[in-house]
Amino acid sequence: MIPLLTVLSGFFDWLIKADQELFLLLNTVYTHPILDSIYPWFREGNTWMPLYLFIIVLALVNFKQKAFAFILFAVLTVVLTDQISSSLIKPFFERPRPCRDPYLMNQIRMLLNGCSGGYSFTSSHATNHFGFAIYIMFTLSNIIGKWKYAFLVWAAAIAYGQVYVGVHYPFDIFFGALLGSFIGFVTAYFHNKTAGKITSADIQNNLSHGIQ
Repeated sequence: MIPLLTVLSGFFDWLIKADQELFLLLNTVYTHPILDSIYPWFREGNTWMPLYLFIIVLALVNFKQKAFAFILFAVLTVVLTDQISSSLIKPFFERPRPCRDPYLMNQIRMLLNGCSGGYSFTSSHATNHFGFAIYIMFTLSNIIGKWKYAFLVWAAAIAYGQVYVGVHYPFDIFFGALLGSFIGFVTAYFHNKTAGKITSADIQNNLSHGIQ
């Protein structure tokens, strides 16, 4: 009988190889000049930070007494997703980025000026953005309606860019998205449990009618 550890080791090796092959497809085959010009700056904070700051300002202006709790749990979501991914998971697995992997570094298209520092698994971009997106979905769904799904699309687009430019594997994105979604769900749950879900009754103007 083949030892269980041998089977698990073989399966793990297969997963790593599949992840590398999928990365090469997304990074070198399924490409387009427009995406080549967009993704290097789209993944940067200068692109997405204004949206998140707008949400914070919107909360301060419109959410009355619930603004503080909403912002507090939003900040907690960002801190947890970033620290758990960057300070706990990445140092534990120590997976090199594809642009630093000797097997891949000469095969990839590197669209940034240099390879990002740190480790690859999990993607902090994916963890942070999916965490925030899920938090928004479960706290503001009563006033933004179907627009809540736009935050998932936004998070997925930014996360996918990490593979496209050559600094993360697909599995880094997938598990980062799962981790971020879980954290966002937990923080949204405790926000809704302690402060209550944001409703049209909690806003000071006709915001809900304007965006639904």
